[in-house]
Amino acid sequence: MANNKKPPMGGMGRGAKWPIEKPKNFKGTTKKLIKSYLLKYKIGLIIVLFFAIASTIFTIVGPKILGNATTEIFNGLINKLSGTGGINFEKIAQISLTLLGLYILSAIFSFIQGYTMSGISQKVSYEIRNDLILKINNLPMKYFDKKTNGEVLSIITNDIDTLSQNLNQSITQIITSICTIIGILIMMFSISVTMTIISLIILPISGFIVKIIVSKSQKYFKRQQDYLGHVNGEIEEVYGGHTIVKAFNGEKNTIIKFNKANEELYNSGWKSQFLSGLIFPVVNFIGNIGYVAIAIVGGYLAVNGKITVGNIQSFIQYNKQFTHPINQLAQVSSMIQAMIAAAERIFEFLEEKEEEKQNKNIVDVKDIKGNIKFDHVKFGYSEEKTIIKDFNADIKEGQKIAIVGPTGAGKTTIVKLLMRFYDVNDGAILIDGYNIKDFDRGDLRRIFGMVLQDTWLFGGTVADNIRYSNPDAKNNDVIEAAKAAHVHHFIKTLPNGYNSIINEESSNISAGQKQLLTIARVILSDPKILILDEATSSIDTRTEVLLQSAMDNLMKGRTSFIIAHRLSTIKNADLILVMNHGDIVEQGTHEELLQKNGFYAGLYNSQFDEIE
Repeated sequence: MANNKKPPMGGMGRGAKWPIEKPKNFKGTTKKLIKSYLLKYKIGLIIVLFFAIASTIFTIVGPKILGNATTEIFNGLINKLSGTGGINFEKIAQISLTLLGLYILSAIFSFIQGYTMSGISQKVSYEIRNDLILKINNLPMKYFDKKTNGEVLSIITNDIDTLSQNLNQSITQIITSICTIIGILIMMFSISVTMTIISLIILPISGFIVKIIVSKSQKYFKRQQDYLGHVNGEIEEVYGGHTIVKAFNGEKNTIIKFNKANEELYNSGWKSQFLSGLIFPVVNFIGNIGYVAIAIVGGYLAVNGKITVGNIQSFIQYNKQFTHPINQLAQVSSMIQAMIAAAERIFEFLEEKEEEKQNKNIVDVKDIKGNIKFDHVKFGYSEEKTIIKDFNADIKEGQKIAIVGPTGAGKTTIVKLLMRFYDVNDGAILIDGYNIKDFDRGDLRRIFGMVLQDTWLFGGTVADNIRYSNPDAKNNDVIEAAKAAHVHHFIKTLPNGYNSIINEESSNISAGQKQLLTIARVILSDPKILILDEATSSIDTRTEVLLQSAMDNLMKGRTSFIIAHRLSTIKNADLILVMNHGDIVEQGTHEELLQKNGFYAGLYNSQFDEIE
């Protein structure tokens, strides 16, 4: 299982450096992000740039002004000791008020740029989410065959969050960090060139040592992430199959397997944390040596009258601040890598090929009767493997057609082709003489009512779930549909009846009850063509008898397709199509097929000891 937990990001000299996924096309994706989304907010970005620079400048000037106050106090004390004067408190107060004003302005400007950038990043996320949802509805079904639900969800949740958070932080941090580095260097050089050179010499030494430590710890962090995923996967797997573990006494093996993964996680974890933990004290030690050197040189220059005491204090403050923006830039580089990698996956999703556009001359479905013809249909989910080889069938309106055959024969695939979830590779499917490619997909699917083997209900009321197929249906129509599906009595036993809430996993009702509700949903839609794909697979025998009677009434006058493994449910079908390996091998009524004593008879007899 993939681990969705995001590791903390640490800059140089602070915390851990985690391995970051790198984008395949950094430059191209960045241009695309700017052109497609960020340029719409160029005025806001200019405001962010202006206020970020102004806020940084005010912050940088602060230590120099504070140094002037220190110099004033120092000179005042010297004058007082020598008897030539005292401390000028009025000037010190003036300097302090100026400094306070600058810091207040800096805070206000910082607030404005932060507020503006947060708004921009959230608007960009909002637009991308909308684009993704629109895209999902236009993607062909074959895309979801090659992608897992988790991968698609990860793009819409994790990648959007990564883009939004890192976009908000990275742009402002880049601006402020670069401005801070340039500003501090200017202020340091203005105070003392010699002391500045000493400070700059320390940086490559620190960087070299950090690089050595990081190169050692990197492999352990990678192993830690890998085994963290293994451990989380073990826990989730065992929790999900807890009943099976208990039933087969698998606790001991589960614990042994978990302990092995947990031990590997422990070993890689403490090594990575120990090595990364060395970064800060080592860099701090080298920095302290630099401070000692600066203090000695500064003292020497002060004795010779080349620098004031306040300037020494200001320089030390600047020297301490100088490494912070460098650390931030190191951290921001990782954030940008993660952000662009996330954006790259988002754009790849948005650029996926969509369903083919409809023809201009769209067929009106208003007067469709339900005559369906399969004309030499060939289809395969991939070019290498053809599932439906040469499917031919001519079905008249109102007929009840059963499609039977062993697993993998192509039964459900025929239904997916009817609904245009996929298009045929060759041949054609005609409805009332019109190629289904000439229909609007939405209109085409409205004439079908489908009950799948895999039920789907959403978190909401029972009534809303039934009404999903017909949002404008009245309460009485919902109740009548539930009665026809023999689920009304069950609904009335619920605490709030039709207003009872079904949870997101639909775990508060049984599998059979879920199937009955989906059948009620189809009944409410009043379709012209019915598709029942193992519709009674989760229903007990007694309920099935009642349901079959309701289904027979529902299917009168409608073309109906029934896919079933239990052959007892399709005895009264007008026509049974027997499929095997993508072809129709037999067709006829139940009695006719039994008399042939062929493939169908073999399937039927394998389910029953005696033919009724």
